[in-house]
Amino acid sequence: MPTLILSPRFTDDSILMRAAAGRAGWQIRRPTGWRIPPDMVTGPAAIYGEVLFAEAVAGQLGLALLDVPEDWLPGLPPQFLRRELRVSTLAAARDHPGPVFVKPADGRKGFAGRLYRAGAGLPSEAACPDDTAVFMAEPVTWQVEIRCFVLHGRVLTCSPYLRDGHDTGGDSSMTVEERSDAETCVEQLLSVAPAPPAVVIDVGLIEGRGWAVVEANSAFGAGVYGCDPERVLEVLARACVPRHELGESDAPWALPPVRLE
Repeated sequence: MPTLILSPRFTDDSILMRAAAGRAGWQIRRPTGWRIPPDMVTGPAAIYGEVLFAEAVAGQLGLALLDVPEDWLPGLPPQFLRRELRVSTLAAARDHPGPVFVKPADGRKGFAGRLYRAGAGLPSEAACPDDTAVFMAEPVTWQVEIRCFVLHGRVLTCSPYLRDGHDTGGDSSMTVEERSDAETCVEQLLSVAPAPPAVVIDVGLIEGRGWAVVEANSAFGAGVYGCDPERVLEVLARACVPRHELGESDAPWALPPVRLE
C-alpha cells in the first residue's frame, strides 16, 4: 500500500490531498520535521509539500523526484511559447530598462514571479545573489491560465487559476472549449517536446496570440486549485521513483539527491 508523506506545514492543499489519499486507501504520514524515522515508510511512497521539504525527504528515502530542468521552458518550440522568453540572471533583470516578467528559474519561489519595471521590487543582492538564474519574459496579457496534471502525456485533471491576471478565487469552472483547448495544447506539446512521465504544465490563452505554455511545475509541490485530488494523487505517485529503479525514461528527469545534514 503506498504512503503519502505530507509536509509538517498544514495548507489547504495538503489537507485536500490527505483526504484523497485516505479515500484511496493509502497510508498517510505527516512528520513533525524534515527528518524521517526509519520505520515511518516501508513501501512505495509519494511526497507532497514544499520543494525543499520534498527533496530532503526523498534523499532520506532513496527516492528520485522527477521534474523538468531549468532550460526546459525556454527551449520549447516557439509556437508553444508565443512570446520572447529566456534564462538570464537576477543581475540582468535588475538592469533591464523596461517592464519585464521575471521569476526564479529553479521553481523554489524565492520571490514572486510577476511584472517588474526597471528592476524595482526585485530582491537585493544581499537577499539573492546576482547570478541567481531567472526567467525573463516579454510582457503579455493572459486571458486565462489553466493548471494541468499530466501523466504519460495525457492530462488527467485541470483547472483555471487565473483569469485576466486575477485569482479565480476558487472558481474552477471553465467552458468545454477552454478545457478542450488546454488539453490539446498540452498533448500537442508533448508529442514533440520531451517531458517527465509525471509533471504539471500550466497553459493559457494569450490575448491576440493563442494558446501557449505558461510554465512547468514539479508535481510534488504544485498547488491543486480546482483539480481532482484523486487524479493528482496518480500523478504524485509516478513523480516519485525509487532511485535504484530509475529506468531510461525516468533518469533524465531525476533531480540530484539531496542530503540532509
